[in-house]
Order: sequence, then structure tokens, then C-alpha cells
Amino acid sequence: MFDKYLIVEGSLRNTGPADAPEGFAFDARLGYYRGLGLSMIENLAVAVDGEAVDSQAIRFDEGSGALSLSAMETAFDRRWEFGAVATISVARPGGLPVGPHAVTLNERLRISYLPFPLMAKDDKTLTVA
Repeated sequence: MFDKYLIVEGSLRNTGPADAPEGFAFDARLGYYRGLGLSMIENLAVAVDGEAVDSQAIRFDEGSGALSLSAMETAFDRRWEFGAVATISVARPGGLPVGPHAVTLNERLRISYLPFPLMAKDDKTLTVA
């Protein structure tokens, strides 16, 4: 339902020093109509230009500090609220080349009253300036 709003337009950027990027980041929203505790986000999968990103390289920050995906499993006191923009960053030496890139985000969410995980997916072409 909210899939087309997951990835924030115009948010793709390299991270770290401009002359030696350490990775890249983009902003995202939750694909569910209520906020969720971070421990209920089972997975965030990222692909760039058709290449899946190793989950160990992904960090998530809803404004309270970056966490690895495995650390999110026990972040019982933190939430990602509906409509709130969070930053998803990826460690990748050299970052991404300037220009357009196909970015895919898959969210796997555990909803207490659903007998199956909620899957949300967005694909966008974003540009690194």
C-alpha cells in the first residue's frame, strides 16, 4: 500500500570524505500504517544497480543513532514511526559513482496480528550528485 513512498526521492548520497567516500546512504519510510518497534523489523534488504548489498554492511538510523540489522533485533526501546524518515547507510569503500543508480529496498515487518510477515518493496532511480 505504501510501497511507492518507502525510498525518499533525491536522498541518495555518498558518505564520508568527499575525496574518499566510505559508503552511501539514502532516506526511507516505513511501509506500514503504524509505527513499529525496531525489534519488529525482521529485515531491510538493499540492492543497488541490481546487486544485493551484504546485510552486514547495512546500518539503520531513525534519529537515535545507527544500528546494525542484528542490533535492531534487541532494540526494544526504539521505534520507527509512520511517516518518519530514517537513514539507511551502506558501508562500501569508494561509495557510488556520480550519476543515476537503481535502488531497491525490501522491508520485512513482523506485525503482531498478522500470521505472516508484511513485505514492502520500493524501486527508484536516484542520482548521486
